[in-house]
Amino acid sequence: MSSYDEFASHLRRVGPLFPTLLPWPLGPGWTVSDFAAVVTPGDTAHATMACVSGTSQLDGPVDVMVISEEPGTGFGARVAGLCAPEDPERLDPGHEVGDGPPPVRVRVDKYPVGLWPVSVSAVPGEWDRSVLAGEAGGRWLWLILRPASAVLLLRDDWILRDISTTGPQLVALPFGGPAPSW
Repeated sequence: MSSYDEFASHLRRVGPLFPTLLPWPLGPGWTVSDFAAVVTPGDTAHATMACVSGTSQLDGPVDVMVISEEPGTGFGARVAGLCAPEDPERLDPGHEVGDGPPPVRVRVDKYPVGLWPVSVSAVPGEWDRSVLAGEAGGRWLWLILRPASAVLLLRDDWILRDISTTGPQLVALPFGGPAPSW
């Protein structure tokens, strides 16, 4: 189960130069349920993931995973279930990203970011999630939502905030709940 102390440790390990993005503000009843990072031995971050969990009237329990990563890292594809660790062929979002106008836009801090759906239909297993990807600040931005229908929660007024720059408000974040499978 995630906690404030573990999250603060995560932010220190990742450093101030790599964002850890969360939907902001969190809705009532939503919690930070998981987080992770890809950090090289020299303490250079290449990717971060933060998950918030809550409920919606239409979907029941919902997990929203937000990943920021350097191109070629493959962490977003792995969390999205697009590749297996033993077969890491797919490292970045596919050709769908940038094809036509983005069907979804969110804001990362104050900047609009277009997101395109990434197909999971060629992946074995359940189609239990929606995967969207785009580019924010020269890095891949992935959103993975479970169940798949939770993609309807996204609206143009969705804001993702780099939580590493939050300061004292970080203490008020609710933590807990079971970590999602990824």
